[in-house]
Amino acid sequence: MKKNKKYSIVFLIGFMTFISCEEILFVEDISEAQVTILAPTENTSIEIGNITFTWQTVSEATEYELQVATPTFTSATQIVVDSILATTSFSKELIAGNYQWRVRAINSGYQTAYTTNNFTVTDTSF
Repeated sequence: MKKNKKYSIVFLIGFMTFISCEEILFVEDISEAQVTILAPTENTSIEIGNITFTWQTVSEATEYELQVATPTFTSATQIVVDSILATTSFSKELIAGNYQWRVRAINSGYQTAYTTNNFTVTDTSF
């Protein structure tokens, strides 16, 4: 009985090691995928307040990197958001101004290119 139990444990450990290696070796390459932005879309004008950024899920992605800069990433005066998220939406209160935002999908081995859009936050209370 002890001999069978010993072989069962060795088999179980070997099997779990094999399964773990399979997961490591076969990470889906998402680098050619593209994140589709839902909102805010390119050159949208949004009233001041809480802005919700949304995008479509990328198959096999586990996280998303979201960044928001003002006025653009190439001439940024401020990066107002730089977050890694497990969801496909994020909300942030923004003041009036021009912004650029970008998002990319990530998994344990790969990442997509950023998808980037510009938008403006306006203050209509004047």
